[in-house]
Amino acid sequence: MVKKDISTREDVFLLVSQFYAKVRRDDILGPFFNDLITDWDSHINRLTTFWESSLFITRKLEQRYQGDPLEAHIKVDKVNNHAITELHFGLWLNLWFQTIDEFFAGDYAENAKRRARKMGSFLYLKIFEARQQ
Repeated sequence: MVKKDISTREDVFLLVSQFYAKVRRDDILGPFFNDLITDWDSHINRLTTFWESSLFITRKLEQRYQGDPLEAHIKVDKVNNHAITELHFGLWLNLWFQTIDEFFAGDYAENAKRRARKMGSFLYLKIFEARQQ
């Protein structure tokens, strides 16, 4: 099977929805998400918009992501008694890469991996900093 690159919102939706299906089933990551997210359709749509905005920066899009991922992740860490560790980010990143590789190949797919790696590092550092306050 020849894989195509991520090129449309539908591609991003496929990636995000398949990725979170894996996350929800994961014994370690699942509880962080399943215990807090009550409207998965809305969450998947919001994250599709986030990743579409992140990957297609120069495109004119119907909607752009409006939100603060850092604030959301700090709250999740706090609700979970500061239990989020680098292990969780590593598992998250591995599932993200696995899902990309399962469906896509190309420049946007590789960019999605780079952006996730940078975002994971940034979020983890900022979560750790927020614990000190």
